[in-house]
Amino acid sequence: MARTNYYVSPNGSDWKLTSGGTTLATDANKAPVVAKGREIAKKNQPSELFIQNADGTIADKETYGNDPYPPRG
Repeated sequence: MARTNYYVSPNGSDWKLTSGGTTLATDANKAPVVAKGREIAKKNQPSELFIQNADGTIADKETYGNDPYPPRG
């Protein structure tokens, strides 16, 4: 089963949460958007949440659901 990816990224002076090109949440502050991203990602496992810095670099990545290691294949 494929993972659903969620992204917390800067959007001008705001922050947004997106998945598959759809904006799911926006806020002027990063923390509420990250909290909403964690909530949605936990409910829709397997998923990954990518949290970006203001410059667009990846600050953190959180994986939810079964993450078998080593990967199959």
